[in-house]
Amino acid sequence: MECRSILTVWALPRYIRRPPARDKCKAPARLVLSRLPAIESFMSADTTDLDSDLSPAARRRLKVRDSIIAAAEEIFAEEGEAGLSMRRIAERIDYSPAALYKYFESKDALCDEIREQFFERLLGRLRAVTETISEGPRLSEDCLRAYVQTGLEQPSHYRLAFSGIIRHEQLRADSFAFAAATHLEDRIRESMDAGWFESGDSALAASSVWALSHGITMLAVTIPEYPQSKPGSGHLTLDDVIAFEAKILLKGLATEKLRQRLAEKQEK
Repeated sequence: MECRSILTVWALPRYIRRPPARDKCKAPARLVLSRLPAIESFMSADTTDLDSDLSPAARRRLKVRDSIIAAAEEIFAEEGEAGLSMRRIAERIDYSPAALYKYFESKDALCDEIREQFFERLLGRLRAVTETISEGPRLSEDCLRAYVQTGLEQPSHYRLAFSGIIRHEQLRADSFAFAAATHLEDRIRESMDAGWFESGDSALAASSVWALSHGITMLAVTIPEYPQSKPGSGHLTLDDVIAFEAKILLKGLATEKLRQRLAEKQEK
């Protein structure tokens, strides 16, 4: 199934979804959006507010859902995995624990929603990036940068989405996580078919790209000084790391056709 149809089918019964409020547990000053200026033009790709189409009751329900998610992120940031429970969340927003279960059937369901919100934003930004590529491989440095930036935008959200308390099961075909993974794999396969990347297992390549993107992002959200935490690395920036890793990634996948193009760009 095409990514677009997956997204449409999944989103229809949940049209009231909107991007969550910005992370109240702000990242250090070095992790502001301006650190990765190359994709700032894509940052508003998913910020359309649909509230005007909702009934008052639907808006109230959405507001409560957002407050539950925000409370979960705050507690996780303050107390870690051990401190996060439906009871603690209820205390934080002055609700009864039973009331929370009207919105999320379990803590696992709540955490799944948080992860889905990350992949919803990521999918929008990956599409915005890849749609601007008219020639050359459909996987670029900006794709890697889009992933890292999406994680940095709400660091506590990202850490919670990939923490040990999440049930890491096979992706559902109706999820944003599946749609984002499929979008990445499809773009890699297109680049293979067009002769930019060596023919091979596109699923393996996509999994490797995701592992690289996740590794950089997790380092950046958990180590405030990264990549300057090691003595003598004060000159490095996160953008330097992304550019270097993207270069290695593209060279590893590249055919002779793409290697020649990369060499020509380097000479310029």
